[in-house]
Amino acid sequence: MTRKKINPPERTTYRHGDLRRALLEAGIELARSGGPDAIVLREATRRAGVVPNAAYRHFASRQELLMAVRAHALSKLAIAMENEMDSLREKPGSAAYARGCLRAVGLGYLSFAHAEPGLFRTAFSVPLNDGAESDPARAGRSGLNPFQLLGAALDRMAEAGVLPPERRLGAEYLAWSAVHGLAMLFTDGPLRSLTDAQRSVVGKRVVDMVEKGL
Repeated sequence: MTRKKINPPERTTYRHGDLRRALLEAGIELARSGGPDAIVLREATRRAGVVPNAAYRHFASRQELLMAVRAHALSKLAIAMENEMDSLREKPGSAAYARGCLRAVGLGYLSFAHAEPGLFRTAFSVPLNDGAESDPARAGRSGLNPFQLLGAALDRMAEAGVLPPERRLGAEYLAWSAVHGLAMLFTDGPLRSLTDAQRSVVGKRVVDMVEKGL
């Protein structure tokens, strides 16, 4: 009598040799649901289906996993901004296009914060000036990260003559402060109870204020 061969159950966690990706994906889901504080290396290993010690070959600490998830969040934010820019119908190189790029950057930023609050919080959970601004893991399709996309939009405004050269210096920080502040009010502050329609109106007015105020 021959025994029927029993195949082992199919693994639903990670493929052989791809544990780092599985851990990163687990970290991303933790951040998506609970923000940066929810990223715990032990929980990521549990979700990946491996013992905690296995993670240290890929992420030596919780901080390393956090930074990898943060890079992913920044990349997704950049893509959201690029998606808004892709919808522009103005002629590239024109003043209208330059203004539209700045508005798209701001609106894409706000839409990502609303759609992915956990990842948005994670993206800005540690200072940006950590010496890795050119990390391609933080970039969108264009190869630029969110802050670089803002800078490029402001450069277009200066080149199109709608932003005086003497006002270009440091303009990133002014625009970013206004839009990021509103995003935080929407996400964690007193404006979080606004309806989608109200949020859209306020967001467009703040972006309009930034464009005209620069």
